[in-house]
Order: sequence, then structure tokens, then C-alpha cells
Amino acid sequence: MAGNKIILHLRAETKPREARAALTPKTVKELLDTGNFEIYVEEAPQSTFKTEEYAKVGAKIVPFESWKTAPKNRIIYGLKELPEETFPLIHDHIQFAHCYKNQAGWEDVLSRFPYGGGTLYDLEFLENDQGRRVAAFGYYAGFAGAALGVLDWSFKQLNSDSKNLPGVSPYPNEDLLINHVKTELSKAHKKTGKYPTVLIIGALGRCGSGAIDLCTKVGIPESNLLKWDMNETKKGGPFQEIADSDIFINCIYLSKPIPPFINYDLLNNENRKLRTIVDVSADTTNPHNPVPVYTIATQFDDPTVLVETTKGPKLSVISIDHLPSLLPRESSEFFARDLLPSLKQLPNKATAPVWKKAEDLYKHHVARLNKPKF
Repeated sequence: MAGNKIILHLRAETKPREARAALTPKTVKELLDTGNFEIYVEEAPQSTFKTEEYAKVGAKIVPFESWKTAPKNRIIYGLKELPEETFPLIHDHIQFAHCYKNQAGWEDVLSRFPYGGGTLYDLEFLENDQGRRVAAFGYYAGFAGAALGVLDWSFKQLNSDSKNLPGVSPYPNEDLLINHVKTELSKAHKKTGKYPTVLIIGALGRCGSGAIDLCTKVGIPESNLLKWDMNETKKGGPFQEIADSDIFINCIYLSKPIPPFINYDLLNNENRKLRTIVDVSADTTNPHNPVPVYTIATQFDDPTVLVETTKGPKLSVISIDHLPSLLPRESSEFFARDLLPSLKQLPNKATAPVWKKAEDLYKHHVARLNKPKF
């Protein structure tokens, strides 16, 4: 470290269409103003934030992907998981890694950290003393997922089943997204005379509240919104009510095995209304995925995957695992603001509860490895 300062290195996101950033210019300025941080920011072609915005507040701009050769004393900070490579990771990393819940290939992902002597602080598991996540993208994941779900349903009303929902790109702001969805929904309503019935599971959480807000803002009547949470699902699925809805939005945080919410017995029915599934959770590789009717994560440039049914209307799944990037600026600011108090504790991360718990969890999962994979 430079003196007692924490040196943060914001790496550029490389996942296709990922325009969010783990640090925003506003949060960079707040961290630098404490006098406890030195911050490097990579040139990031995909980011919604311009390099000049970071430079203006005092960050040091460095080349794209320079984190790989950066001094070991920097903490590498990003959002999405690293590309699938095999070189050892010598730095401490703060990011979403998706390797603590037995996801496919989790051992390969996790092994790179102990192999290089680095440590993983997984953003998904940064929790306060009450066990609640200190920051999450859930609200905008639900908001964006619902937007795409309504767009897909509307598209199906206006086009033949031979066509799929076209690709989408990040929106500069929330108002433009809402206006676009409103316009398409209005066309579908004019043609069919109805609004979709939307069933949201996980309605009481961050993600569910985002989905509800989007549906309300684009004009779907309150009577068409079915808001389910643990009380409605405690009997265990599958649920006929999902097949009887037009759009199903899964917003739960999967922490333990549960019965599936839907299965092919319910879907293979000529009376099924369901046309669109939005799996915001997108636990595609989780063996306990409660929406086990698809196997791939979709992308913004091809948002839907067809569910192979034998009866009933065309059914698609939207399973994009970086939905908040549809509104990259708002979602980044929202997340960074929530995480800022914890980031300010990094100079004391050995004892600060949020970071100590995250490191202990990392060590717990490393202990599950039979041996490093590389």
C-alpha cells in the first residue's frame, strides 16, 4: 500500500453489452475525499461513464485490462465474473464470482484465487450484522426484467410466432425505457383489448419491487398484478397459476433447494395462457433452478430462448444475468451508493464485519476444494 492508503483498481467490464461500473465518478470522489484511498480506473469502452468523468474527480486512468499486470498491493474491483482463463490470481478481488452455490465449473473459478495467493470478496455475499446484503442490483434487475417481459408479450401479440423479440441495447435513462415499453404495450392493447396478467414471485424483495414498479409505470392495471412471496409459495410448486398468467417473473433469491415453480406437465396444455417467462434470478447452472424449462443464459442481442412445448402458444424465457445493465447509469449509481459505507471500511477490512465475514466465507469455500485445478 501507499502509506496507509487502500489502492483500488477499477477493471473494465468485458462481458458483452455490460455497460455498468462498480465505481461511479461520484463514489470515486467520495472515497478520494476521505484521504484513505488511491484509485486507478481502466479505460473501459463499454462503460456508461466516460473516462474523463473519472479523471475529473482525481482518479488515475490506466490502460484497458492493465489489472492483470498491476502491482500485487492493488485491490482489483469489478462487477461481473472474470473471463474463463487459467492464470493464477495474485490480487485481492471484489466482484461477483458465482462460485459459492455449486454452479457448473465453480471449482475452476474458485481455484484460481488460492492458486495465486489472492482473496475473493464476493459482492453477492457482503452482508451486515443482520445478515442482509449491504448492496444489490436487485431493484433494477426486476425493473429491467419486467420491461423486457412486457416487451416480449407485446411483441407476440403484434407479430407471428415465426419472429422473436429483437435485440435491445442499454437505455440512456429510465424515462426512455418506460416510454418505449408503454408504446409497445399500447399497440398490443389496442389490438387485443387486454393487458397482460403478470405473476411476480418474490414480490416483497428488492427485485420484486422493481418489477412491480415497472409494470405500474407502463400502465398495467393493479388488478392484473399477482404479487406472490413466501406465503403464497410455501405449499410448494409447481403452480397452475403460473400457466394461467400471461407473464411470469421469477424474482426469488435461491438459497436452498425448493420444488420447481413450473414444469412441462403444466406447460404442455393447449389452454395455457403463459407466453413469457422472465427468470430474473437466472440460476441457469444451479441444479435446483426452480424454473427448469431452459438451459442457457440469454443476452441483450438475443433476449429470448424458446421453451420446447408440444401444446399451447409459443413460450419464451428471458434469462439475462446482467439485466440492470439495461439501465447502466441508474443501476450503477444505485449500487455504488449502497456499497459506499462498506467501501469506506476497507482500510480496516481485517476487522470490519462486512469484509471479515466475506473473507471467512471465501476460506470456507476454498476448504471445499479437493485441490487447486491448475
